[in-house]
Amino acid sequence: MIRTLSYAALSGTLLLSVNASAKDTTTQQYIDTLTELGYPAPKGNELVHIPPTMEDLESAKLHPELKRVIRRGYDLFTNTQQLRGENVFNNMNCSSCHLGEGRMPFSAPVWPAAVTLPNFRGKNDHVNNLEERIAGCFTYSMNGKPPEYGSDNMLAISAYHQWLAKGVAMYPEKPIYGRGFPAPDRPEELSYARGEAAFEEKCSVCHGNDGEGLRVGNETVFPATWGDMSNNWGAGIVRIFTAAGFIKNNMPLGQPNSLSDQESWDIAYYMSNQERPQDPRYTGDVAETLKNTEARFHKHSMYGQTRETDGHVLGDHSNTGEKPFLKPDSIRSRTFE
Repeated sequence: MIRTLSYAALSGTLLLSVNASAKDTTTQQYIDTLTELGYPAPKGNELVHIPPTMEDLESAKLHPELKRVIRRGYDLFTNTQQLRGENVFNNMNCSSCHLGEGRMPFSAPVWPAAVTLPNFRGKNDHVNNLEERIAGCFTYSMNGKPPEYGSDNMLAISAYHQWLAKGVAMYPEKPIYGRGFPAPDRPEELSYARGEAAFEEKCSVCHGNDGEGLRVGNETVFPATWGDMSNNWGAGIVRIFTAAGFIKNNMPLGQPNSLSDQESWDIAYYMSNQERPQDPRYTGDVAETLKNTEARFHKHSMYGQTRETDGHVLGDHSNTGEKPFLKPDSIRSRTFE
């Protein structure tokens, strides 16, 4: 029987020690649900946080106006398509990658960003704050243009992140349980053909044979996995290990950890060999762009590589999808000088 996670009435933070989990029934039930779904149990030194729900917000002792702003952030997070044509130029929502309203462990829950930023980020080689991290998601995953720093929408999305982190200390010293998309060990060999076959069997029913996803009216039901309506070549999930981690931990939807490690990596490899809009860092030459970004990012993707099936050089184009520009103004370096 397939089980789904229920977060209702779960709240609080617990730093597990040897016997601490047995003393907290709610947290133990939460952990039991995850382990029954195939996720690893937390290690003794890991921080386990159960993010508060929107129902918890109603009873929280916060100013009514702050509650309204957090609700707005939740609405933007789960229906980012309402910003289509202004900030979003593909078929993605924030919740397309950060499942469970951004609360799901092992699906890059977003609350850790609220307590670990500002911090150095290798992707752009400088210290980023929370707003800049959100801006990166709009720039790459949404193939778009982020809301202005300090704008109403940016503040609301940030407030929602911080609400989910309620009770967690800034800069936690212990590793965070369920953070990111942890990938299984990489197999010795990845196969395009096996990945294609597995995608057709396990993924295409939702995401389409051509990775186009499914939309009903103006609503994205299942996001595109490649092509003009998917993330661009700068998005984190184009890295094979990131895609493998997402797939293993979350796909097929409602059946986490049902694919083998080999299947997860092969599907990720197959998806990473498909075209998508150009990386906003593109200089006009794919080889030059790869050289500029390889050390910090594209060494883990297929960008600029030759596809084995037909000799096509991936990313060798100027296509920006539905977006009428290449690079938003938000992409800039910082020196703090």
